[in-house]
Amino acid sequence: MYRLSLSLLALALAGCASASGARAGSEPYDLLIRNGVVYDGSGAAGRRVDVAVRGDRIAALLPAGGDAVATHTVDAHGQAVAPGFINMLSWAPESLIADGRGVSDTKQGVTLEVFGEGWSMGPYNEKMKADALKQQGDIRYPIEWTTLGEYLEYLEKRGVTPNVASFVGATTVRIHELGEGDVKPDAAQLARMQDLVRQAMAEGALGVGGSLIYPPAAFADSSELIALAQAVAESGGGYVAHMRSEADRFLEALDETIGIARATGQRAEVYHLKAAGERNWSKMAQAIANIESARKQGALVSANMYTYTAGATGLTAGLPPWVQADGHEAMIARLKDPAIRKRVIAEMKDPNVEWENIRLLSGSDDRVLLFDFKNEKLKPLIGKTLAEVARERGKSGEETLIDLVVEDDSRVVAAYFLMSEENVELGLKQPWTSLGSDAESSAPEGVFLKSSTHPRAYGNFAKFLGHYVRDRKLMSLEEGIHRLTGLPATNWKLRDRGCLNPGCFADVVVFDPARIADHATYKSPQQYATGVSDVFVNGVQVLRDGEHTGAKPGRVVRGPGWQAPKSD
Repeated sequence: MYRLSLSLLALALAGCASASGARAGSEPYDLLIRNGVVYDGSGAAGRRVDVAVRGDRIAALLPAGGDAVATHTVDAHGQAVAPGFINMLSWAPESLIADGRGVSDTKQGVTLEVFGEGWSMGPYNEKMKADALKQQGDIRYPIEWTTLGEYLEYLEKRGVTPNVASFVGATTVRIHELGEGDVKPDAAQLARMQDLVRQAMAEGALGVGGSLIYPPAAFADSSELIALAQAVAESGGGYVAHMRSEADRFLEALDETIGIARATGQRAEVYHLKAAGERNWSKMAQAIANIESARKQGALVSANMYTYTAGATGLTAGLPPWVQADGHEAMIARLKDPAIRKRVIAEMKDPNVEWENIRLLSGSDDRVLLFDFKNEKLKPLIGKTLAEVARERGKSGEETLIDLVVEDDSRVVAAYFLMSEENVELGLKQPWTSLGSDAESSAPEGVFLKSSTHPRAYGNFAKFLGHYVRDRKLMSLEEGIHRLTGLPATNWKLRDRGCLNPGCFADVVVFDPARIADHATYKSPQQYATGVSDVFVNGVQVLRDGEHTGAKPGRVVRGPGWQAPKSD
């Protein structure tokens, strides 16, 4: 009888432990996020459940208000609990070297930065390394890697807050084998370029990226791009494109991108989908119709966008491609030649040239805002328009642009006001559109105060959820979260990312849908967004009550072709 009583007591105690939901195996959870409305990233409606985490993974979704216990508990107070957001177009490869916290994006809930829009941080050869060192601006660092995979591992070992992933740049591969001239690869050179992208896929690249308005990428024809895209498609990788035109030949450039998707059977994504220049705004609806048609025919085509009407790139985007051939030093030498300079200025003024003149597309030099200079003597010009500087110098806009590029010995980053608000909303409404900042992730301190930036670096994701989802009601909250999480993760085969179910990595953001908002402006861009209270990366808290914890648990997120190194 005594033994029977002990057995019954043991069963009762085991039942209590099981009922707690936390201690199957008598161990508490590492983290419990209570009292939130949980969105799993799929687009399904939110649920009132508690999120339990063990180690770096979601362990369970538990009935709200249960008696589970954990080492660390966060009370979400009815806020949204979602998978960490994915920045599909990040230019943070250098800013994360300077400051691995990536604060401006972390404060918006971003837990994965995806690089590789045309250029990537490898593969390099020795000349490329030397040239890259010469072109470094305010952020300076030794190049301690050669391949793209080595760079990503360098970041992880150095310590970064967000996870990181990358496409391999078609431009980078082209420079590696062909240099920066207007040349076509022969069969052997193209085969070597394909091998380089295959190597990058084995190291974890998601696919290959092209930036086709910029030399030397502008010199590549469709057959070259298809060859590289086919090489990454062998292991399931796709193609992303800053297309050859976003303006006068927008629809033709889109046809090229869709054609690459059809040729490879893998995904092709239009980076920062836009119709640039007022005379092209009407093309946005047709472009969307063309993408829809291609998708219905089975092509894997999608897009990403940022939530602003101004783009940002170098003043060199207002120069003809031929003057930029053979690299930066060759361009500067040509621009100093009076005869060449005269020819360049004539082309810069011509609205009918074949190349994409972003400066003219903006409509006025008053709509070109200067962001970044290397030369300390020119930094006082930051925040002025190209028109203001031209008036101060008593020169034309064309002459001033060339002078600034030569004096700064750089591309000189500027914002160009090119798009319509109606088209921004139209693009964001599409169910196949994800989000990318097209900017660095930084902080208003240290080296980052030496230059300005585009407000999208501080507000892109908060503006999407606050202005476009909540205020403009372009979509439901669950759909908006899906666009930032499950959609890009599924598109790019990011296993166990972008989801909030048992087994998924514990990349989690807690935010208030009623309060999330951007505050960055073109005049004062370095202002943090608000409304995100807590962020976790791989189960580690990186944002607590809206403030960065200093933690850097970010990892390399690898694509479908990744091959684990063989142990000796």
